[in-house]
Amino acid sequence: MKYDKAVEYYEKGDYYRALQVFEQLIPVYRGTNKAEQLYYYYAYSYYYEREYVMASYYFKRFAVNFPSSEFAEEASFLVAYCKYLDSPRYSLDQTVTREAIDEFQLFINRFPYGEKAAEATDLIVELRSKLEKKDYNVANLYYKMQDYRAAIISYENLLKDFPDTEFREEVLYNIITSYYSYALKSIEDKKKERFENAVKAYYDFIALYPESEYLADVERMRAKVQEEMRNSGFEEL
Repeated sequence: MKYDKAVEYYEKGDYYRALQVFEQLIPVYRGTNKAEQLYYYYAYSYYYEREYVMASYYFKRFAVNFPSSEFAEEASFLVAYCKYLDSPRYSLDQTVTREAIDEFQLFINRFPYGEKAAEATDLIVELRSKLEKKDYNVANLYYKMQDYRAAIISYENLLKDFPDTEFREEVLYNIITSYYSYALKSIEDKKKERFENAVKAYYDFIALYPESEYLADVERMRAKVQEEMRNSGFEEL
């Protein structure tokens, strides 16, 4: 009777009540032929209640416990999709976003030709874009704070993790500026190396963007670097 009532609640969309009864029934029906359906409804009840952390957990349990189920592929996708729905805006901690990407990748690896594989790939791209924007804004924050060493590291990591970033030109320009400003604030023993890094960043930039809107600025910075090198008794680059 409890089983029938729980299903009735579920089918009527009363997921809160359904959850209460399913929770009582799962231990009782574990190992029986009704266990699979119970787990399936239980996970979906959390999903429809928008409790995505719990839904993801129970879809994961379903996929592990019933790998041969006709719903195994669906559940595996929903493990990741619930994390996608729970992913916060880019300015907040992105731990869940990274977990969602990992779960989508696991799903694609397991079901490369599944009907949800293309959607999973698109959602990975969307989530990576959020991580990219997060890293870009963190690097810009260091730059605005004039913490040039941290800015350089952050910008270079951004380019390493997202080589096709839409911010690439601006990031390379900011790296030159950061190296230049960092060198100016450095002690004499460190200046030569840091000016050399600025010049190297300059050549990398003009090789990729010979007609950039930043070209006049980077040329001025290169001229200033050469002047600083001469004034410090270093060989010009």
